[in-house]
Amino acid sequence: MTFDQIAALVVLVGVVGLMIHGKMRADVVALLGAAILLVLGVVRPVEVQGAFASPAVMALAGLFVIAYAIELSGLLGLMIRQATRLSMRVGALGIWMVIGLCGSVGGFLNNTPVVVLAAPVIRDVAKSLGLSPKRFLMPLSHVTVMGGLLTLIGTSTNLLVNDMARNADQPVFSLFEITPVGLVIALVGGAWLYLVGARQLGRTAAADEAPGPAPGPDEKPPAVHRGIDFSRLGEARNLPDGSGDARLGDVALYTAADRPFRLKSALISLGVFVAVIVAAAMGWAPIAAAAFAGAVALILLKVITPDEAYAGLRPEILLLIAGMVVVGTAMEVTGLAKAAADQLIDLIRPLGPFGALAVLYGVTLFATELLSNATVAVLMTPIAVALAESLGVNPRPFLVAVMMAASAAFATPFGYQTNVLVFNMANYSYMDFVRVGLPLNLVTWAAAMAAIPIFFPF
Repeated sequence: MTFDQIAALVVLVGVVGLMIHGKMRADVVALLGAAILLVLGVVRPVEVQGAFASPAVMALAGLFVIAYAIELSGLLGLMIRQATRLSMRVGALGIWMVIGLCGSVGGFLNNTPVVVLAAPVIRDVAKSLGLSPKRFLMPLSHVTVMGGLLTLIGTSTNLLVNDMARNADQPVFSLFEITPVGLVIALVGGAWLYLVGARQLGRTAAADEAPGPAPGPDEKPPAVHRGIDFSRLGEARNLPDGSGDARLGDVALYTAADRPFRLKSALISLGVFVAVIVAAAMGWAPIAAAAFAGAVALILLKVITPDEAYAGLRPEILLLIAGMVVVGTAMEVTGLAKAAADQLIDLIRPLGPFGALAVLYGVTLFATELLSNATVAVLMTPIAVALAESLGVNPRPFLVAVMMAASAAFATPFGYQTNVLVFNMANYSYMDFVRVGLPLNLVTWAAAMAAIPIFFPF
């Protein structure tokens, strides 16, 4: 091994170890790794500069500002309140409708504020119906996570994998290109949660429910025990912030207030957001350029102030991604990614492309339970490309597998930021997540293996 390869490997192991240890913020760890690689000359200043100005970082920054403007306008809170009023009329099925709505919104907006706003509403509605909130809050988190798989902008992981694929001379993904695969995974996973997962949580929460047999997830209880004061459902609560990525560290507390609805601001924010989506989907502008322009437009239109725009940027997420891109660049330029892929190929070559795809998905899935989504994406994307090229097949299905698996952290309460939110709110046990999340991992893995080769042939 060359000096650069040894240095890159040592830094990589150190970054992963510190993130697993969890005592240091993940963004600080990533920046530390990038700084060491730069000082040692493993990466050049121009490569570090490129990481901080990458399309993924620019796109996320713009989208964070636009999403924050939508949140400040009160539109998100209004949608959730109206949906929950409907759920009061149709019972538990209505709560599942709200969960489905949140999953759909998660395909376009950051899922953390969606869960922060929806979770207390769903909790109070469930209690008023004589049901345990435990049966709904974990599915809320998991469904919004799966909603992020629906579009290229649904999660930072998708944008990061797309950006790294571009750096590896692979064609970029369009906004809705991964939607068919994400939709299959979301529908299969959501169905499993509705039919199986919620019933398991119902038995776990039996002591919290009214005496008698626990009703199924689609059953309406015989009576409503109390009303809900909707004016208080969105009270400010101090909850951890994040992009939906795992283990972001001790970031600033996130105050999720149900903002008063402002029609003009809501219409302009929504209009700008739709314009960004259309521009990117139609190929009129790259998603990074469209999102950046949309964010600036909201400031110029005085929908959001410059200070509010800066507050919505979430620099800890952007810096984490930029730092990890530098680490990923070091893996590529030193040849570590190709060497790792060659070692992996020796083990799975007899399995063929489909077997390699399944193994890659499984390795990525396991790593996601331990590390941040950005870290896993950076580690696995260059390996996915090198693996496909070594097998002589199209890298695209392997890249989609990394996108999907790097967000499928269901088996632990700390694998995803929204899991932490509901874990604290509903007093789940660690084994609640293992019992529901581990089978969900396997179910979505199987769904992905069925869908990916159909929509992205080898």
